[in-house]
Amino acid sequence: MPQPHIIVVGSGWAGFYLAEYLSTTKYSVTIISPRRTSAYTPLLASAACGLFNFYLAEEPVRSKTRKCRFVKANVLGVDFGSKKVHCAPAFEDDDDDISNEEFEMEYDYLVLAPGCVPNTFNTPGVAENALFMKNVSDAMAVRKLLFDLLEKASLPNCPVERKKELLHVAIVGGGPTGVEITAELDDLANKELRDLYPEVAGFLRISIYDVAPHILGAYDQKLHEYAHDALLKRHIGIETNSRIEKVDRHALYIKDKGRVPYGMLLWVTGNKAVPLVMNLAVRKSEKGLVRILTDNHLRVFKSKDSDEVYDNVFALGDAADIDGSSLPTTAEVAVQKAKYLVNYFNSRGTAGSSSVPFTYMEKQLVSYIGSHDGIIAGRGDREGWTGRSAWLAWRSGSFMWTRSWRNRIVILLTWLVNIIFGKEIAKM
Repeated sequence: MPQPHIIVVGSGWAGFYLAEYLSTTKYSVTIISPRRTSAYTPLLASAACGLFNFYLAEEPVRSKTRKCRFVKANVLGVDFGSKKVHCAPAFEDDDDDISNEEFEMEYDYLVLAPGCVPNTFNTPGVAENALFMKNVSDAMAVRKLLFDLLEKASLPNCPVERKKELLHVAIVGGGPTGVEITAELDDLANKELRDLYPEVAGFLRISIYDVAPHILGAYDQKLHEYAHDALLKRHIGIETNSRIEKVDRHALYIKDKGRVPYGMLLWVTGNKAVPLVMNLAVRKSEKGLVRILTDNHLRVFKSKDSDEVYDNVFALGDAADIDGSSLPTTAEVAVQKAKYLVNYFNSRGTAGSSSVPFTYMEKQLVSYIGSHDGIIAGRGDREGWTGRSAWLAWRSGSFMWTRSWRNRIVILLTWLVNIIFGKEIAKM
């Protein structure tokens, strides 16, 4: 008798965890994703700024120890009646016939975890001119552009005003991702870059732009004000209540502020649903980010007006939410839901295997704000705190996100070498 076939759509935090831990003695498991690697997103800013090599910030889906099948494709749609997914190969700029032939795959169980894409809010010019921070190729692009800008500013015929424009890093998004990439860049600028580029490093300027009234809005007032003041002391620009109207190759255009030249634009604000989520005829959220709605067993509701669910279709990760019990789009939520589903599938046939609903175990929110300083949100009666201990908690937490002990050891050794000898970022 053939094994039941589980198709997992997506190779992000949720999809990759399922690929790693679903029992391949009980099931035939297929991962369908346009990306053959899974990024450790909390490590991308550190990798971009040279704390360790890029390969340590991602994990390949294919592995000799991982017995699942991988298909490099985008899922375009799902026929829930016939239990089929409709797919298109995911190869860019490839005119090979096989790369353009769409195909279908049958499933017994379907897990939808396609993730999200950056939300440009339809701001003209963002897609063409901004960099994002969703995967390792994005982090590589940030590092390459940063050094290109430093080299341009170092040319003997580059005037001072042009140096200032080239070395202005504009970061749109004042949430944890935007603040953490700001912190890592500022650390790099104040250490290694001053030695490598002594003539121009002083011109490097970082600014955060956000439409909200303050940065790090997920934290309480005391903590986000502490972070705001700490960043200002290090001469980082913070422009809240900023509404960006358009972007071109060299500047942002901000309502009531006009043209602001930049050399690098990093867009790290908000998520947007992928086309698959928009196309599915299932119940979805109606406000904010469009997400597939599930019950508290992570089963997908059939429609907006029905309480019926698909017993063999599940959804999790950033693209899904529990109806009536909304959770944030974080790696922690995705992994906890993935653990729940792994336990559900791997224990099927045992007593009580499907009776316990998913419950989220909230963990404290931690952010790095630079110069070995951080903030940790309070929980319950315990107040949040700041300082070096918060930075150490953030750094150790980032370290533990990697699933490979080999990678953990290499990262730890790299950090120790960096402390003793400094980053050899120019060689990376």
